[in-house]
Amino acid sequence: MFRGPLPVVSALLFLASVASLAYVALAILRVRAFGRRRERPVGGPPVTVLKPIRGVEPGLYDNQRSFCEQDYPAFQVVFGVRDARDPAIPIIERVIRDLPGRDLTLVVSDRVVGANYKASNLANMYESAKHDLLVVADSDMRVDPNYLGTVVGPLADPRVGVVTCLYRGRSERGVWSALGAMFINEWFLPSVLVARTFQPDRFCFGATMAVRREALEAIGGFTRLAAYLADDYMLGALMNERGLRVALSSYVVDNIVSEPDFKTLFRHELRWARTIRTAEPLGYAMSFLTYSLVLSGMYLLVSSFSGLGAVVAGGALTVRLATHYAVRASLGIAEPRRPWLVPVRDLLCFVIWLASFWGRTVQWGGRKFSVASDGRMWANGGNGS
Repeated sequence: MFRGPLPVVSALLFLASVASLAYVALAILRVRAFGRRRERPVGGPPVTVLKPIRGVEPGLYDNQRSFCEQDYPAFQVVFGVRDARDPAIPIIERVIRDLPGRDLTLVVSDRVVGANYKASNLANMYESAKHDLLVVADSDMRVDPNYLGTVVGPLADPRVGVVTCLYRGRSERGVWSALGAMFINEWFLPSVLVARTFQPDRFCFGATMAVRREALEAIGGFTRLAAYLADDYMLGALMNERGLRVALSSYVVDNIVSEPDFKTLFRHELRWARTIRTAEPLGYAMSFLTYSLVLSGMYLLVSSFSGLGAVVAGGALTVRLATHYAVRASLGIAEPRRPWLVPVRDLLCFVIWLASFWGRTVQWGGRKFSVASDGRMWANGGNGS
């Protein structure tokens, strides 16, 4: 059954390949089930939306404006920028100017409360927040008018500490952006849904974090989160420690993906990978089982292109292509179909997974950081990109 010069290795790769096939099949089922979930938007107490901004990215104006045009009774949007010379400022000022009568504020402050400048930015913005319900969303996200009414609904349950959202990638032009969006849609998002099958939600995503002011202050606020690389993960973990749940909304946010070249894409995803490895070391170590094409390809080679190896590799390609189409149908993803990129994406995921174990440094926002095993970070003083 296990032919070739390395029968033990062949057997292990066969088992890993079969486990990977089962994982991808389960992922398809979980994606389809999640796609059937619907939460109706509701009115509620006034909300403050906090939008940390750094630099100009494609779609910045449309992204920020979408958060200001909500079908919700009363809300405030606070934009935050650290550097008074940031080229994003004129764009944010244009959003504010184009929407007179809305409660929109821009905060510019370089005060630092921790190594995580994004969390420091949020701490500065927080001082201008008027309302007790807070929603934090990254700058590269885009939403429709039902967003606020949908995501704050679960906070009516006092057992819920924070609400978060999944996000789907929408690529700007170019193959690197397409590969970045493909990772989000076909590897990351399904992996979250599979994880929820076996354990309750314990972490948040920067796409959206909705929280009550009282609960945020009880865990130390944004100042406490600023010590960590994965501030979104820590918010969920700290809520769990206080006996509060993390609720996953049915709303899926659009993430506008713009990766101009391979180097930018690789560094971006390597930072994500090392962040996840720090937050969930065991789960991350086992995530190699999600790379079904790589595993089955290795088994095919080690088994000397046996008939069984060909069947396993064909099965892996089939389920991965099925995922490619299933996420689009179930989650309303408007990305063009690019099945020929699926093997490339699987291989790139595996390479980044391997690279993430070599070193504890990440490059983020033009700075280089070291990350401790507990997720705390400190600047190295180098220049990243």
